[in-house]
Amino acid sequence: METKEIKDTREHNGLFRHEYMLDISGLNKTYPTPNGDYVVLDDLDLKVKKEEFISIIGHSGCGKSTLLTMIAGLNEISKGTIIAGNKTVKGAGPDRAVIFQSPSLFPWMTAYENVMIGVKQVFAHGSKKERDDIVKYYLAKVGLEDSMFKKAKDLSQGMQQRVGIARAFALKPKVLLLDEPFGMLDSLTRGELQDVLVEVWNQEKITAVMITHDVDESILLADRVIMMTSGPRAKVGDILEIDFERPRDRAALLDHPDYYKYREHLINFLEH
Repeated sequence: METKEIKDTREHNGLFRHEYMLDISGLNKTYPTPNGDYVVLDDLDLKVKKEEFISIIGHSGCGKSTLLTMIAGLNEISKGTIIAGNKTVKGAGPDRAVIFQSPSLFPWMTAYENVMIGVKQVFAHGSKKERDDIVKYYLAKVGLEDSMFKKAKDLSQGMQQRVGIARAFALKPKVLLLDEPFGMLDSLTRGELQDVLVEVWNQEKITAVMITHDVDESILLADRVIMMTSGPRAKVGDILEIDFERPRDRAALLDHPDYYKYREHLINFLEH
């Protein structure tokens, strides 16, 4: 039998790295202040498998969004490494698409035009028809087939976030990063868009990392829930495997006895 030491050595040498889409090692984020360095994240390690959906929860100020923006390449790494798809992250790139709480659309452009901006850049060598097909396909997938030529300013908040989801998937990223994407929506719209996201994700099988403060959302969407310790000097405090088959049915999960065990585990962590 292989010892832990041998396995760790092999993994360190990259022999296991192909299993992972994200390999975060010894990650540190420090901000200088007049009173000395403020350490947000300290020696954080996390591996995410290909096609896995993880959610990250923790109290406000624990560095969840900082971690996500560092994976996205939008926030400088103070120490440590992030490897995405076998490439060291050194800046933003289309291989990592982000869906923020607010989709930040160009209000004077249509839903179609907002999605096409990124598609033109990522698929610059594709034909006009190929790009057109990609944009229309993903807008239809998120339920905007009949609204794709409406201007963003004329769409509801929920519909705008549907555009944001379509825009991210249309880039065909290797990693999908979600920063509380449903946090500004009412509960009904939130539930609808969770279902939309999961339906598209189930087909695309993209590695996904989602920041959320919602325990139920974590259980519904994720394969694993990563629990962050409180800041400063936050790191991974606990990891919960969510052993529900996919595709998942919201009503069936609520009737499953394990659902409440998972929920209790997460709440207990957050309360201590």
